[in-house]
Amino acid sequence: MSTKVSDHILERLRDWGVEQVFSYPGDGINGLLAAWGRAEDQPRFIQARHEEMAAFEAVGYAKFSGRLGVCVATSGPGAVHLLNGLYDAKLDHVPVLAIVGQTNRTAMGGSYQQEIDLHTLFKDVASDFLETVTVPEQLPNVIDRAIRTAYARRAPTAIIVPADVQQLDYSPPTHDFKMVPSSLGMSDYTATPTDEALQRAAEVLNAGDKPAILIGQGAAGAVAEVQEIAELLGAGVAKALLGKDVLSDELPYVTGPIGLLGSRPSYELMRDCDTLLTIGSSFPYTQFMPGFGKARGVQIDIDPHMVGMRYPYEVNLVGDAKATLRRLIPLLERDRGGREWRDTVCANVERWHETMDRRAGLTADPVNPEYVARALDPLLPDNAILTSDSGSVANWYARHITMRPGMRGSLSGTLATMGPGVPYAIGAKFAHPDRPVIALVGDGAMQMNGLAEMITAAKYRDRWSDSRLVVGVWNNQDLNQVTWEMRAMEGAPQFLPSQSIPDVQYAAFARSLGLTGIRVEKPEDVESAWRAALDADGPALVEFLTDPAVPPIPPHASWEQMEATAASILKGDADRGSMIRQGLKAKVQEFLPGREKEE
Repeated sequence: MSTKVSDHILERLRDWGVEQVFSYPGDGINGLLAAWGRAEDQPRFIQARHEEMAAFEAVGYAKFSGRLGVCVATSGPGAVHLLNGLYDAKLDHVPVLAIVGQTNRTAMGGSYQQEIDLHTLFKDVASDFLETVTVPEQLPNVIDRAIRTAYARRAPTAIIVPADVQQLDYSPPTHDFKMVPSSLGMSDYTATPTDEALQRAAEVLNAGDKPAILIGQGAAGAVAEVQEIAELLGAGVAKALLGKDVLSDELPYVTGPIGLLGSRPSYELMRDCDTLLTIGSSFPYTQFMPGFGKARGVQIDIDPHMVGMRYPYEVNLVGDAKATLRRLIPLLERDRGGREWRDTVCANVERWHETMDRRAGLTADPVNPEYVARALDPLLPDNAILTSDSGSVANWYARHITMRPGMRGSLSGTLATMGPGVPYAIGAKFAHPDRPVIALVGDGAMQMNGLAEMITAAKYRDRWSDSRLVVGVWNNQDLNQVTWEMRAMEGAPQFLPSQSIPDVQYAAFARSLGLTGIRVEKPEDVESAWRAALDADGPALVEFLTDPAVPPIPPHASWEQMEATAASILKGDADRGSMIRQGLKAKVQEFLPGREKEE
């Protein structure tokens, strides 16, 4: 039997070490589906409930494995559905390959069913590599380049294969004019800056008295080096959310997250420092970085297109974080005198932890959402993987989850899209089937697509040697982050037609799938519910009825701003239980993050 183009595509994926592909079937990829049958499901076909979820699962797999994530979709609507997940990969710099079907070549240009101009559709999201296969001889080069580019650029790439091309007999490129042969594999490589650039960076860092370090996901391979340079400089270390799992939160000088979802000590670190070293991060919120002219800066990033942004750095070092730091560290001064700055940073961190304990312990109606995350924190296994969805739940993930060595965590960082919490977790389970995975999800994102992907979790539970996949749902019947943004930024009351969502029986839905489902309506049941879910034999969902009136206050918010927000609520919000109580203003003030009233 002859080898078809579709057979060769799967064979080439296997040669690149691809073990699973996230997809949803459709007739535009019938040739590939038939090839999967002939290949005895190698690489494994993982059936999501929706193509967007397949893309998110590929992103989650790539984030937590460091390997290529692959998703496949049919022509037309299937291709369109991939876009949000692929943009998530693009903005968070994740290697993902999308293989997409297209109508037969004979029908192209004829306004045929499901015919879409896929090059126009994908030209931005897959701008690093996008190609249509029209003849068998284009393979394997197109696949090889798409995969190498995805790895090298840390970006999504896309291959379009018309349905009739999938069915053609495969013939390799020949040794002829206008043929492009190819070969498998690519070696590891390390980029480092010049000696001159490193010396200039050392001069800036050696001159500082109050150094701060900001790390992102690009520092993940340089944990020991980041710790060494932080100790050497006496610096505090703040973390962009994509770098939350890079460095342990148990280190006394780690100030935690930065930005709108950040911590007070990270805000103070940036406000008061005189030197800033940024490693592997393109954190976008300039207002949370030192004031212009107040600090000298050095940036390290492997991508030359991403350096020099966000802050007026004096030295921009293009190179791998680990290799660059290893060469930079010997140039730094060993004896830097007093440690008053480091002591101040550590004291700020300790006070913040006390504040977070206090906030989590405050009463709410019915359950304090901060307590839900705080109660989970000490129960997490040392090898746990966490995913967080967007929304107010990301605040509680950022501020209450203590990353320890060996733990992993991520969320949609730059796109900040709703919906990836559960599919990320599924992708993580396929990347690490022997590790427990916990997804933290708001009820809005759960209704958007998380419920459907619980079906996927149920479908594949037997594929994972450690079958624990715990989904925690914060059920407050409010699209809470936007509600609070409207109040704090627009001075507008809650607009119920847009913000109020139904009270869905999430736990009951999980039980209908044969999974563990627990509904928590009282604070005294929170910890035991988490324990039961973590001890369950298979996927589990725990829904917590939480108070939407607990504000996700940004770390820089002043007392006056919070008083104005509370006044806005009391003036305009429609009657909604706890949200209209005259005590709400006091509640907002009670939850202020860790300082006395500002005069």
